[in-house]
Amino acid sequence: MNAMRMNEGYVGECSIINEELNVDATRFFELLKDCDKPLWDGCANHNKLLVVAHVFTIKLDHELSEVGYHKIIEWTRSTLPKRNRMNENFYTAKLMMKPLGLGYQKINIHFEILVTHRKLRYFPLTSRLQRLFMSTKIAEHMTWNHSHDAVDRAMKHLFDGET
Repeated sequence: MNAMRMNEGYVGECSIINEELNVDATRFFELLKDCDKPLWDGCANHNKLLVVAHVFTIKLDHELSEVGYHKIIEWTRSTLPKRNRMNENFYTAKLMMKPLGLGYQKINIHFEILVTHRKLRYFPLTSRLQRLFMSTKIAEHMTWNHSHDAVDRAMKHLFDGET
């Protein structure tokens, strides 16, 4: 999805709502404002948020360590103009992405003499749903089943069936 369109969808609706945003929502909208900032002055193709997301994807796809990620960032920054907005290291990139609410909790599930052998990663659903409901357009689609009225004897959607 184009980051600019995503930004317009959320920020445009923010002005419609007359209530104040909570701290998490404010941080989320500030992160989306980074979509408007080019990676360096005069750059038309890349922005800070998009580049960080792509490098995170490369890190995960190729199972790179944090040191490997840092080396990629270090080399990339050396090829960019001096006044670029790219994060300096893994830690700052991770802090930047934190408002997206994509974190997880590690739960140790198998011990042998105080040594953890297996870990369960729990991805909390609440923050993800709250982020989806920030957009009135997405919220309308997510509540469609509740507001949908089925027409007798006409099945237009699976929701209209008996089961």
